[in-house]
Amino acid sequence: MGKKKQAASTPATAALDAAGISYVAHSYTHSDSAESYGAEAAEQLGASGDRVFKTLMVSTGANATQDLAVAVVPVDSKLDLKAIGIALGTKKAQMADKAAAQRRSGYVLGGISPFGQRQKTDTVIDSSAQQFETIFISGGRRGFSLEIAPQDAANATGAIWAPIATS
Repeated sequence: MGKKKQAASTPATAALDAAGISYVAHSYTHSDSAESYGAEAAEQLGASGDRVFKTLMVSTGANATQDLAVAVVPVDSKLDLKAIGIALGTKKAQMADKAAAQRRSGYVLGGISPFGQRQKTDTVIDSSAQQFETIFISGGRRGFSLEIAPQDAANATGAIWAPIATS
């Protein structure tokens, strides 16, 4: 398991603290050579890939830099773009432009958290998260994850539940 140390505050932890939502912070040493941020997180946290969730940004409309939404799916799965489109009530969804995702969220790729984003953004969490007592989600930087109850994650983001992951 990755080394746990005292973590500095991020916009994600500040937002959860302000909302009175409890979580456990887990820091680990991120390797720049990691091929997958999510797989690295699961390995470093000593958790299965279906319990560690990645935060992805999708574009849902004509304006690819403004019509964005957040998808939270297990790191061992892929996002089903058709399913998230249906969940959001739109005809199509595609992965958001990387620069637009970073601007909108206020986080760097590999560290995007659904909590404490710069702008309120529609969020969908894969319904598989509900089977766990706690899940791990990015805390707002690479090498930093938050362990949180799935319902607390949904409450903090105003998320809806939907089956948006595929293998």
